Amino acid sequence: MSQNTPPDDVRIEPPGGPDYHPGDPSGESPRPRREKAEPSPDWARDALLDMARHGLVEQRRARRWKVFFRFVSVALVVWSLTLITLLFTAGDRTAPGVGKPAAAVIDISGLIAAGETTEARRVIPQLEKAFKDDNVKGIVLRLNTPGGSPVQSSTIFNAIRDLKEQYPDKPVYAVAEDMAASGGYFIAAAADEIYANPSSIVGSIGVRMDSFGFVDAMEKLGIERRLLTAGENKALGDPFSPSDPEETEYLKGVLDEIHAQFIEAVKTGRGDRLSDDEAIFSGLFYTGETAVEKGLIDGIDSVRGVIRERIGVEHQIDLTPRSNRLEKLLGATAQEFGSALTGVKDEPARPMMLP
Repeated sequence: MSQNTPPDDVRIEPPGGPDYHPGDPSGESPRPRREKAEPSPDWARDALLDMARHGLVEQRRARRWKVFFRFVSVALVVWSLTLITLLFTAGDRTAPGVGKPAAAVIDISGLIAAGETTEARRVIPQLEKAFKDDNVKGIVLRLNTPGGSPVQSSTIFNAIRDLKEQYPDKPVYAVAEDMAASGGYFIAAAADEIYANPSSIVGSIGVRMDSFGFVDAMEKLGIERRLLTAGENKALGDPFSPSDPEETEYLKGVLDEIHAQFIEAVKTGRGDRLSDDEAIFSGLFYTGETAVEKGLIDGIDSVRGVIRERIGVEHQIDLTPRSNRLEKLLGATAQEFGSALTGVKDEPARPMMLP
């Protein structure tokens, strides 16, 4: 080591030291090096630059992974908070917390069916809250529905009638906006009075069952129907089998029975206010203006008018049941997953109260 070189100096030299020559394996008897075999004077700089490049690449790679894991962590936290929020805030409304007289408004919108916000399981608890709260001076059912399940409609109808017996001083009004047809009118018939807009669609007191027939199409396409049942009537109304007059007559009897229940409920709710025109039970629907003449409604009015003029208050509380989005999301996911596994959707024909 040279005397001019500090003992802690670290220098990068070519392999074998400064006197090494590729032609001398031992390195002890160096031979004069030829000019073309001499290493480039910039080799050390290139080596350092190469090391620096590799270091930068590793740093960038590590930074990307760090950013990725941070993003995943934040996404999981946001998703968890969203689920918790939906679980605790997307259900039914709490009881009214006002200290002044008010009217409770409950929307009956869309299809009346199990799994919807209009199902009896969601609507009835809100009705009970409204009836039990002393600050609520009247209840308004705001109707925008074509109807739906006769079971759900009948259950809500009976619940309103029972609550009215328990709280006879608390009036119930039904107000049809765009439509209060079929199952929607079934529910409205439980109210003390029914009002509508002149252009509202009201009535459609009837029951229907929808299905299709694919027999001819299957024959043209060469599709063979293979159906196994235990019970001679288990495949009643099967759309892939030929229509059977006996089965059709039986199904018609079922619909007639439900229709009779519907008519009885309307007569119970409306009483002598109904006209003698039997056509109102034929499934026909009417405008609000004509519905007044038929005794299906009591007059023309709006939700705001009913609250102010008939209940006599200025304030209102919305007690409409809200859809639990988390429950709906999980239920829809499970249904779609099951459909994907089986390749079919479970949508059997069933009686419906629709226009």
